[in-house]
Amino acid sequence: MEIKDIKSITERLTAAQGVSGNEFTMDEARSLLSLYGEVRQDRQGNIICETGKGKKHILLDAHLDRIGLIVTSVDETGFLRVDRCGGCDVRVLSGAEVTVWGKKNIYGVITSTPPHLSGAEDRDKAPSFDNLYVDTGLNYGEVSKIVSVGDRITIDAPVRSLAGSRITGAALDDRIGMAAIIRVLDILKDKNTNVKISVLFSVQEETTEAGSKTGAFGISPDEAIAVDVSFGTAPGISPVKSRELGKGGMICISPSISYEMSKELMRAAEKSGIKYQTEICPGSTGTNADAISVSKTGIKTGLVSIPIRNMHTQAEVADLEDAESTAQIIAAYILAQGEQENV
Repeated sequence: MEIKDIKSITERLTAAQGVSGNEFTMDEARSLLSLYGEVRQDRQGNIICETGKGKKHILLDAHLDRIGLIVTSVDETGFLRVDRCGGCDVRVLSGAEVTVWGKKNIYGVITSTPPHLSGAEDRDKAPSFDNLYVDTGLNYGEVSKIVSVGDRITIDAPVRSLAGSRITGAALDDRIGMAAIIRVLDILKDKNTNVKISVLFSVQEETTEAGSKTGAFGISPDEAIAVDVSFGTAPGISPVKSRELGKGGMICISPSISYEMSKELMRAAEKSGIKYQTEICPGSTGTNADAISVSKTGIKTGLVSIPIRNMHTQAEVADLEDAESTAQIIAAYILAQGEQENV
């Protein structure tokens, strides 16, 4: 597997549905993981893969769910009323193309009031969800046979290449994190790691972090590394709260996770000559790492993130080099842990 394969895996994963609370549709993730170990899906929908043998047991987590919309009603003219399912940025939804995941998948667009018909006081404001509808082109009788209240909707924005190793699209949060973990397994597949590895592709991170809570509890590892995305530097974004694209995965330092493990991740990267950045989260990390670290009687947990721009929009931007760096850091850490077990 190479950088181009991380891109192809990300493309495959972002094309899948898997909006929070409805992740049982993620057959693609199960198929990819099955190349490396035994795969199962628990009652909540978490996808779990186990591989390797050793005294130390390390969990690798990335969240399976993506943000999207949920159908709240179908009005008498056939328009779908919707609300957010996860943290959709309502400012960029008007006019977006969508897929409605009903009894069959149907195409739609999110309505937008023309500026000519907007009042002066509304032209510079983002619409509320009370004023957003999805238009499928079908009347009430037609659409109500296909779409039900509670069906999920995803924004249509497939992964596309930008310059160099940059890509853009929807659901890079956190499908690119999943791709990075699959890359870890590929790096380690022919190596005797002397470590048992469990992969947890967890559900419902965008809503409650529920999947990581129950998944980590059931797996009960010695240590865990969460992989997520974080803020990439861009115009209008404070460089203190963001990191540059293309400069490597972001090893998090936070009081809510293990400082010792953060330092060990840095040492592993430095020893192997892998580029990385540090990210400071002075409170919680806002990721599954927080939930995993307090699961059961406590799990020593680290966090490595991939910087992206335009988070929670259909135009997220990431650098594949950062996904590769993230994978290499984690693989180097696991190999170092296995070496310690042999001493």
